[in-house]
Amino acid sequence: MAPPPPLRHALRGACFALVITALLSVMGPGSKQGKEPSSMADVYNGELTPLQRHVAFFDRDKDGVIYPAETYEGFRAIGCGVPLSAFSAVFINGLLGPKTIPENEKTPPFKFPIYVKNIHKGKHGSDSGVYDAQGRFVPEKFEEIFKKHAHTRPDALTGKELQELLQANREPKDFKGWLGGFTEWKVLYALCKDKDGFLHKDTVRAVYDGSLFERLEQERKSKKESPKKK
Repeated sequence: MAPPPPLRHALRGACFALVITALLSVMGPGSKQGKEPSSMADVYNGELTPLQRHVAFFDRDKDGVIYPAETYEGFRAIGCGVPLSAFSAVFINGLLGPKTIPENEKTPPFKFPIYVKNIHKGKHGSDSGVYDAQGRFVPEKFEEIFKKHAHTRPDALTGKELQELLQANREPKDFKGWLGGFTEWKVLYALCKDKDGFLHKDTVRAVYDGSLFERLEQERKSKKESPKKK
């Protein structure tokens, strides 16, 4: 006798969660007990570029290296569901990680670490150009997004205008870049659009300096704590 639909969904969800947990444990940093601090953490001793600040949120233990398990944890912290967080962890680390590995650095198989110090080397194509080749913020390119595509309001983008932006950024046959841009912008729009469907300029600006992620995490924590206080 087949279990009722609600139980089937619950069992399916539980199995999916177990698979994700197992997968991310394999792709995580492993036990750090007895290990020397990573020299890659030195990146935090100086001033970070805007692109480094953007990804530093996902370096949960601030050792200068971001593993898929940390990317997953970061996406969950800002309010993304399990499937999207898992996909993002595998896709982002799988795509960017190998490009950021320092010379002569040996990495274990299937770990796909992203090195914060070299994140500029992982920049994908078909993007807005708001980060330059060194990961610095380019104000002119940021303003260009809204001058070209914000037709309804000068300080916000609708879903349709966002799609127009993505289409305009596409480089020929750059399928990875298309998918990277699509994922980044669509997740941002889903999480941060207002009740009227607008993605505001100050929100987009906060993405580029990384402050948005910290804000979303704090807002989510506050919502969880509010019912406990009542």
